[in-house]
Amino acid sequence: MPEEILRKVLTAPVYDVAKETPLELAPLLSKRLQNNVWLKREDLQPVFSFKLRGAYNRMVQLSDDEKKAGVIAASAGNHAQGVALAAAKLGVEATIVMPETTPPIKVNSVRDLGGKVVLVGDSYDQASAYAKKLVAERKLTYIHPYDDIDVIAGQGTVALEMLRQFSKPLDVIFVCVGGGGLIAGIASVIKQVSPKTRIIGVEPEDAACMTEALKANQRVILEEVGIFADGVAVAQVGEIPFRIAQSCVDEMITVKTDEICAAIKDIFEDTRAIAEPAGALAVAGAKKFVEKYTVSGLNMAAIVSGANMNFDRLRHVSERTELGEKREAIFAVTIPEQPGSFKKFCELLGGRRAITEFNYRFSDSNSAVVFVGVRTEGGIAERNHIVSELQNSGYQIEDMSDNEMAKLHLRYMVGGHAKGVENELLYRFQFPERPGALLQFLTHMSEEWNISLFHYRNHGAAYGRVLVGVQVPPEQHADFEAYLHELGYPFVNEQDNTGYQLFLRPTN
Repeated sequence: MPEEILRKVLTAPVYDVAKETPLELAPLLSKRLQNNVWLKREDLQPVFSFKLRGAYNRMVQLSDDEKKAGVIAASAGNHAQGVALAAAKLGVEATIVMPETTPPIKVNSVRDLGGKVVLVGDSYDQASAYAKKLVAERKLTYIHPYDDIDVIAGQGTVALEMLRQFSKPLDVIFVCVGGGGLIAGIASVIKQVSPKTRIIGVEPEDAACMTEALKANQRVILEEVGIFADGVAVAQVGEIPFRIAQSCVDEMITVKTDEICAAIKDIFEDTRAIAEPAGALAVAGAKKFVEKYTVSGLNMAAIVSGANMNFDRLRHVSERTELGEKREAIFAVTIPEQPGSFKKFCELLGGRRAITEFNYRFSDSNSAVVFVGVRTEGGIAERNHIVSELQNSGYQIEDMSDNEMAKLHLRYMVGGHAKGVENELLYRFQFPERPGALLQFLTHMSEEWNISLFHYRNHGAAYGRVLVGVQVPPEQHADFEAYLHELGYPFVNEQDNTGYQLFLRPTN
């Protein structure tokens, strides 16, 4: 299989639409990591992503009859734009099925390129199912985003460029992984030309379909897929990419949302370009690799795979970056409710450190809980030192730096413990960002279940994060959970979350 892909890569006519992108040294990141980090700038393609390489290489193979009938694809962004541009170049009609939650900037981009957009469903899977239905009805050719040998070969041209652009073999190449088309193409080329170069795939922790597949030695379907890095939000890796990865990929690394945000900042500081979350995955993986193995002096390349970033998301990225760089920590600290205790706590914590956030509310006559953010230039070591320092001073402290509910909701909420609210359950949801999503949640909910808390904050993504408290009698818990599963919105039960217990749980 890799041999066949390499042959196809060598003759792929991708430069009809794509351009050879630079391999640039990232001087600031290289100095910090004590390794030479080279960025392969696929964000500089005409559609700001590598995806047009594979789309065009597949479509140029179409027969005259297939071109006449037209093509169809399902995508929430980058693949859609690649197909639309390739179709315009070849004079082929392209129908792109996109989820209704797709941000307008991506929908408009596909339309501007000449694609016919059909909006269906809340997710890629729903859009893909509808696209495949149209294939049968209209006899269109389906252009798969990653599980196609010609698409993979098109993406493999990235590796050929890197081989030409670097005078000696690279030590490591980091590649983002969604369905696996890009890493399959790159690995197929590199492992035959430069077998000692390590190929490392990078996935978000909450969308690690290749990681789990390689562990299980078979393709698996993730029950839930995180959508922050929407360009790689795939539940099951492609069949062809998986087979190639089994023999050609050396290692998989997973990274957290905060680490992805920090990588977006790293790329910006070296290039002044803003990568999308999936586009920054490889850099996040390179940083984690260096931390894990304590290596130095290596020549490592990271694929900056795309820059289709919604401007609205930058606020969220900026807020999470400090945590991703381990330069901020957030804590919940219980202090005695007595004269002078608030001042004493502030003096202890803030005398030598910058306070990034401080939320205080009277709790009861005995104690109060403070939600505080602290600048930690010393990283995790300083974070742990703060915990020990406060504990030694007699304070009860909880480190909330890895608490997703606290980072998404609690730090933006005001108020405190409600009184007299009985039988409250707390859930964290992902609501599709489309009209009627909240109404759908409420319409079918039993009138016996009362909403007692609601917090929503737009993050500029296809899904909104919502925290909901609902009063449900104990005997109806099973019915309520069944309702949530039927509703279909991804959710997490946060009843035992430390943040809820300290700041929000109702009191008598």
